[in-house]
Amino acid sequence: MLKMKKKKPKPAEEAAGAGGKDTDTAGESGGAKMSLFGVESGRKKAEGGAKRSRIKAVDLRLQNDLEELDGGSVTEIIFPDPNVLSVMEIIVKPDQGHWKGGTYKFSLKVPDDYPHKPPNVHCNTKIYHPNIDLQGHVCLNILRADWKPVLDITAVIHGIVFLFYTPNPNDPLNKIAAALLREDPRQFEQTVKATLRGQSVRIDGSYESFPKMIR
Repeated sequence: MLKMKKKKPKPAEEAAGAGGKDTDTAGESGGAKMSLFGVESGRKKAEGGAKRSRIKAVDLRLQNDLEELDGGSVTEIIFPDPNVLSVMEIIVKPDQGHWKGGTYKFSLKVPDDYPHKPPNVHCNTKIYHPNIDLQGHVCLNILRADWKPVLDITAVIHGIVFLFYTPNPNDPLNKIAAALLREDPRQFEQTVKATLRGQSVRIDGSYESFPKMIR
């Protein structure tokens, strides 16, 4: 498992020990290394001679994104498999706002048609939030209609963090939480704090439990 914090991580050197430049075999042993993209390097035998592994355009773009990655001071980026850089975990620990003191884990998966399509993001920690429902779906404009190919992984991570500091009750997934934030901000704050203490909260006629994060 590969962990990164803050700016310009270099997963190629840490994960594969290969510098990410050459996809041929190293040395005479014939043993294959893993490239930056999790693709088998080394010479692949074929009837006319050796072939070089082909690298998809999405992998080249992703390599560039990760070289410039900046998650900020409240995030940690983890690659569960260092050889698969299209799948990562984003851990957010807000240092201010309603969810201060909590730890929230997101999964981020980059599709094959990235950057023409945005990454897929899911919140794996149950949260009481207007823009994240209880099933972990995330409502973020740049993951939908406002996505543009010029945006990158850093922009997505910053967007996730922004939700913790400036929740938007006018574009909700959890409509009950959004209505409470609009109509009674103080009660909303008390409800969030109750969830952070692990208390069950009545939502839409039933009680929902949340993981305890603070006392």
